[in-house]
Amino acid sequence: MNDVRHVLVLPDRDAAEEVAAELEVRLGLAEEPELVREALAGEDDAEDAQWLVVLEDPQAAYDPALLDSLAAAHEGWLERG
Repeated sequence: MNDVRHVLVLPDRDAAEEVAAELEVRLGLAEEPELVREALAGEDDAEDAQWLVVLEDPQAAYDPALLDSLAAAHEGWLERG
């Protein structure tokens, strides 16, 4: 099986929520992708956190260029893992 997980890294929760909602519509997802808060190493302040939008792609069908451009439009980036 060729499971792929796309992780879009966003600067804040608002950006992550906007991206997740847009992905749900653009990709016709059954539900919104998972949001995960990731504290930056060595930072105690809750403001110093990135938000991840985790998109499971079991068919490897989603275009990484589209995902990356969507993340970049919200000052983020795409990681594949």
